[in-house]
Amino acid sequence: MTKPIALVTGAARGIGLATTKLFLDAGWQVAMIDIDGPELKTAAAPLDYVLAVEGDVSDPDAVSAMIDEVTTKLGGINALVNNAGVADFGPMEETTFNRWKRVMANNLDGPFLMTQAATPALKASKGAIVNIASISGLRASTLRIAYGTSKAAVIQLTLQHAVELGEYGIRANCVAPGPVRTKLAMAVHSPEIIAAYHDALPLNRYGSESEIAEAIVFLCSPRASFITGQVLAADGGFEATGIGLPALRK
Repeated sequence: MTKPIALVTGAARGIGLATTKLFLDAGWQVAMIDIDGPELKTAAAPLDYVLAVEGDVSDPDAVSAMIDEVTTKLGGINALVNNAGVADFGPMEETTFNRWKRVMANNLDGPFLMTQAATPALKASKGAIVNIASISGLRASTLRIAYGTSKAAVIQLTLQHAVELGEYGIRANCVAPGPVRTKLAMAVHSPEIIAAYHDALPLNRYGSESEIAEAIVFLCSPRASFITGQVLAADGGFEATGIGLPALRK
């Protein structure tokens, strides 16, 4: 049987790489997209049924070239996972317009450009789109003036995708991860921050990259064939804690 084809951006590490591996375990082949060529090459080297393509998702010409390469070499696209993005945190007064534009270019322009370019292939396959937002797109937090705004916009972009592309059989959904135990997070989160997150999360722990990948792959699969226009907060209950105080849960 011909393996279905997933295109995953930001696939060289973290959630993108975990999602790639889970797709492979489920019998898919994967086009791995990342701007970091050396890291992408290292990540893809031990994997079978992958096509590694270096490129910048915020560059329209690069996006067009990447989609052409994927569809030419693999034959189509059954699922598009817009995962690439940047996490740039800082106070509003220290967020320069250049920082703002960089965050928007990667986190919002990228999913727009990739989906637009992949739409003909997705029409042909009646495929699925999963955009990766963040819990920061659902609830405000300090230091996330650009990041949180970009992820809230990704959620709305997903709804637009679902409404406009549904008539072609294309489904579009969004996963909003909560705190995830990535190497970067553990490097920058102090013991105090880790303890505070554990107290604020009903499940009392960070999520894992593979747990987020499970949500993504499910939404791309036939098991989610009647699900579109939805935002799935894979967050350990973090969004729900906005209605109560952690100290009152015990």
